[in-house]
Amino acid sequence: MRFREGLWRLREGVRIFEPAQVYEYSIEEGKLIMRATFQKITSRVQTLQGPVFTITVSSPFEDVIRIQFEHFLGSEKKGPHYELYQKEGFEPTIVDDGDVLRVRSGKMELVINKHPFKMEFFHSGRFLTRSKPGYAIAPEGRFCYAKVHLSVGELVYGLGERFSPFVKNGQRVVMWNDDAGTVSDLAYKNVPFYVTNRGYGVFVNDPGRVDFEIATEDVEAVQFSVKGERLDYFVVGGGDLKEVLENYTLLTGRPKLPPVWSFGLWLTTSFLTDYDEETVMKFVEEMEKRDIPLSVFHFDCFWMREFRWVDLEWDRRNFPEPENLLKRLKEKGLKICVWINPYVSQLSKMFEEGLRNGYFLKRPTGEVWQTDDWQPGLAIVDFTNPRAREWFSSKLERLVDMGVDCFKTDFGERIPTDVVFHDGSDPERMHNFYSYLYNKTVFETLERKLGKGNAVVFARSATAGGQKYPVHWGGDCLASYESMAETLRGGLSLSLCGFGFWSHDIGGFEDVTTPDLYKRWVAFGLLSSHSRLHGSSVYKVPWIFDEESVDVLRFFVKLKCKLMPYIFRHAVEASERGIPLLRPMILEFPGDPTCAFLDRQYMLGESILVAPVFSETGEVTYYLPEGTWTHLLTGERVIGGRWLTERYDYFGLPLFVRPNSIVPTGSVDTRPDYDYADGVTLNAFEITNKAVEVNDPTGEVALSVSVEREGDEIRVRVLKDSGKSWKMLFWNEELEVVEGAEARRVREGTEVFLKASKATLRVVSRC
Repeated sequence: MRFREGLWRLREGVRIFEPAQVYEYSIEEGKLIMRATFQKITSRVQTLQGPVFTITVSSPFEDVIRIQFEHFLGSEKKGPHYELYQKEGFEPTIVDDGDVLRVRSGKMELVINKHPFKMEFFHSGRFLTRSKPGYAIAPEGRFCYAKVHLSVGELVYGLGERFSPFVKNGQRVVMWNDDAGTVSDLAYKNVPFYVTNRGYGVFVNDPGRVDFEIATEDVEAVQFSVKGERLDYFVVGGGDLKEVLENYTLLTGRPKLPPVWSFGLWLTTSFLTDYDEETVMKFVEEMEKRDIPLSVFHFDCFWMREFRWVDLEWDRRNFPEPENLLKRLKEKGLKICVWINPYVSQLSKMFEEGLRNGYFLKRPTGEVWQTDDWQPGLAIVDFTNPRAREWFSSKLERLVDMGVDCFKTDFGERIPTDVVFHDGSDPERMHNFYSYLYNKTVFETLERKLGKGNAVVFARSATAGGQKYPVHWGGDCLASYESMAETLRGGLSLSLCGFGFWSHDIGGFEDVTTPDLYKRWVAFGLLSSHSRLHGSSVYKVPWIFDEESVDVLRFFVKLKCKLMPYIFRHAVEASERGIPLLRPMILEFPGDPTCAFLDRQYMLGESILVAPVFSETGEVTYYLPEGTWTHLLTGERVIGGRWLTERYDYFGLPLFVRPNSIVPTGSVDTRPDYDYADGVTLNAFEITNKAVEVNDPTGEVALSVSVEREGDEIRVRVLKDSGKSWKMLFWNEELEVVEGAEARRVREGTEVFLKASKATLRVVSRC
């Protein structure tokens, strides 16, 4: 929401009030509570007019500071509210230093100047930003807002899965979930959290409509506003952006660790295509015959009968014996996913049951809210009603008992505001938050039925906290290189909001996919955390494009299976620390100014750089930061700190390992779920000092090794031995054994078989 017209004028009909001084304060239960007047008080007459704001400063745990700004204290505080973590017994240090108040939390410090009122944030003594809240009366209503300063060169990222430019400066972004595809500034996943390249984040603790003006109304600030009498926001610090994400996901929730099978290839029936039991089995058998590892088969909408979505009943015309079909698929080692949404057609068997028991959203008149948009007379499940949640969950449990392993939780964005919720929630605040309750209900149903560690959904809608219930996918993209690029921008933005696991429709959802685009998107899709072939009106099996597509898909699926020890290690890190698998370059290289703007390449985990090809010519321009990088597929060494332009065939793309990396690769290329420590190869690249861990499929560390270089010697230490066969491969090094190991030269470098708890190797020369 804009309130000003440039430097001097307000919009017509707008009045602004901002804190001018701290008039009085108190400290209560670890909170600093200030009364701030909108003007400096010099005489008693000035106490007879104007607002007095209540500003409460607190901290849930170290390095995070909360600001609550309130005008009228008697206004109703309706839900819903985000579920936030508070460290038990933690209180910040609050000091009165005369003209200033200081609030210290870990390495974060907020310095509040009493008059004129000013709030400045520091981390480890380094200035981060300053912030000032305010209150506006406008023709559209009454608003609380805050302006957060932007320094010279400061860039803003995040705010959910946004398909607009990756750097958000110059954009107006409104938090309002919408079913709009990937072609606009609307988004399925709106998250009121942003980070900047100065190493801090801001989280607006409001699930409703939050309006961000990012270097627009004021090019020196991010301004965010909410309608009403209060504003609540957190400034999240850290030593770097990774620590900021770690703190933010501690506050709002860490992603659960998905089961290992979910990282394999998902194949779907696609949306509008005709399919039945024969089609499904033919696809699966053809993938098997062509040696393309497949992990999950997904049944999209028409597993249910038309006009009856959702009744959660198989269409017996096409699937007369679904239990038997699922059994046959499972005998082939596949997991099963089915499509659902929270909307219930009035032709569904579930409608009468939900209507009779009051399980749907209602209009203020008491009638059920209905629409013909999407399905005839559809109603929407009210997940604020505990009995409605239990009812919906029971329908899903029946499918799990039948053999279904996971659900694609589609939709959840078209939530009306002219409704009444069972628990009395504010419909404006519930519009985005509905996605959280929806996905939580489904995810927890799977956890309850299958056990913790075995639950995964494939979700489209989300808000803050939704990262706890992975996986999320990018929604309805087009079959074009432009849409492929905007899809990546969406994933990069979402990753900086703590979403550790993300996928997209390989080949594009809408329109006709060319064989060229399909093959390029396959490489991108299989080098994402989760990988799914899906479309609208066309199947996405590779042989309908050309035979080379079959070969390309096989190549990249097998490559991903081999990379699973590396990928899963970073999946564990995402669940433990909130650091995503898909990482913008700025997250790994915050000191490189070029990386601040890059949105056509990314890091998969800490060590592997991926630059998808976005052109029919096979030409790609990408950037390598400083150091000597090694191409993972060819072994080519390239000096970084520069841009490169190259041409790749369909079996290649810029896929480089950064220097001083150890990338574990597995011994199995036919499935994603296997014993990663058994037969693993630890690939060492340009090593100085590095440690690596290999996890077992439950997430526990099975093998831990460190490598240190001292002059012309490399020392290998086994910190935890798996008891399984494994080896180290030093790329581009020629070594001789000094003690404790046996080694033999191979074409790629030197293969070192460890026989003891340590080995010392001497570098003879560079290959």
